[in-house]
Amino acid sequence: MKYIVVLGDGMADRPIDALGGKTPLEYAETPTMDRLAAEGEIGMVHTIPDGMKPGSDTANLSVLGYDPKRYYSGRSPLEALSIGVDMKPTDIALRCNLVTLSEENVPFEEQTVIDHSSGEIETKEAAELLEAVRKELENESYRFYAGTSYRHLLIWENGSVLDLIQPHDVLGQKIGLNLPQDKILLDMMKKSYDILRNHPINTERKKAGKNSANCCWFWGAGTRPALSSFEEKTKKKGAMVSAVDLLKGIAVGSSMKVITVEGANGALNTNYEGKADAAVDVLTKQGYDFVYVHVEAPDEMGHQGSIEKKIKAIEYLDQRLISRIVQRMEQAGEAFRLAVLPDHPTPICIRTHTAENVPYLLYDSTNRKKRKQEYNERAAEASGRLIREGHRLIDYLFTGQE
Repeated sequence: MKYIVVLGDGMADRPIDALGGKTPLEYAETPTMDRLAAEGEIGMVHTIPDGMKPGSDTANLSVLGYDPKRYYSGRSPLEALSIGVDMKPTDIALRCNLVTLSEENVPFEEQTVIDHSSGEIETKEAAELLEAVRKELENESYRFYAGTSYRHLLIWENGSVLDLIQPHDVLGQKIGLNLPQDKILLDMMKKSYDILRNHPINTERKKAGKNSANCCWFWGAGTRPALSSFEEKTKKKGAMVSAVDLLKGIAVGSSMKVITVEGANGALNTNYEGKADAAVDVLTKQGYDFVYVHVEAPDEMGHQGSIEKKIKAIEYLDQRLISRIVQRMEQAGEAFRLAVLPDHPTPICIRTHTAENVPYLLYDSTNRKKRKQEYNERAAEASGRLIREGHRLIDYLFTGQE
C-alpha cells in the first residue's frame, strides 16, 4: 500500500455572497475530488492546537503527524533548514519578507502594507534586492540568506524570540502599530526601505505596473528545531514535493526526501503536472511508501483577496494534480490511500489565516464506497466526523483507524 497527502494550502474558506453563499471550494469545478469523496470518506479535522497561531508551520507539522505543542520552535528555523543554514543553539531565525509599502510622502510609520509578497516577485530579482540590503546591513550579529520569491531569512546571533507581526495579517493597514519593538530590527526595516525603494529593479517593476519589493519585514522568530525522523516515527519512508522553503525545511528536519520540481514556484501557475509526476514516480519507481504534495497557490490567492484566482487554484489542484496522481497510480496498478485537505483556512474576507476546522477527504483504492457526497466545507461539516487532534490524521491515513 502507498500513501499520499495532497495539501491545498489555505484552500478552506467561508461562504461568500458573490458566490451565492458558497465557499470557493464549494463553488469550484472539482470532479476528481467529488468522485473520490463519493467513493471515500469526508470529515473535519482540527489542525491548529488551541492557543497556537494559525500558521502554515503549525498546521503542516500537525498534518504530518507532529504535535505542534511538542515540536514547534518557530517558523523561520524550519525555513533555515531548507536553505541549508546550520543554526547554532544560540541563533534566532527570522523570516525576512520582501513586502510592498505604499511609498506615500509620509513618515515610515504611516506607510501602508500593500502586498506581503511584492507581486510574487521572482527569486532572481528578489535575491539581487536582498544582496543590496545585505551589503549595507549585515554584520557579525545579523546575517541575511536568500530563499525563494519574497521569502528570505535573517539569522540573529544570540538573539531573542520576539513576538512579531506577520505582514499578511496587516494588509491594507498602516504599519506603525505593527512594527518590531526591538530598536535594531526596526532600524534595519527603515534602512531597508531607503535602500530598496529606488533600487533599479524596483524602478523597472513600477514602470511595468508591478508591485515593488521595497522593504524587509521581519517575523516568525524561533530557535533551532528538533524534529524526530519521520521514518522512525511512522515506519514509512517519506518524501516531500513542495516549492516552499517552510515545507522543505520540515522535510529536512524530519529526514524526508526533498523533491525539487522544475517550474514549481508556489504561485497560481506552478507546475501541477510536474508535482503529480514526481509524487507518483517516488512511490512507484523509487520505493518510497509516502509522499506529501504541497500546493501553495490557494493560500496566496486568499491573501490577495482574489475570489476568481482562488477558485482557479482549487480547480487546477483538482484537474491538473489530483486527477493525474490518481490516474497514474491506477495505471501503475498500485494500491493507495489518499488524503486531501487544507492546512488551515485563508478566508477571502480577511485575507489571512484562521484556526477553524478544515475539511478532509480520505480515499482507499482498495475499499471504494458508494455515497452521495461531494468534497467541501459544508458537506464535511454535515458528516458529523471530527478529528480533534490534527496530528492523529496521518495515523488514520496509515491504519484506517482513528
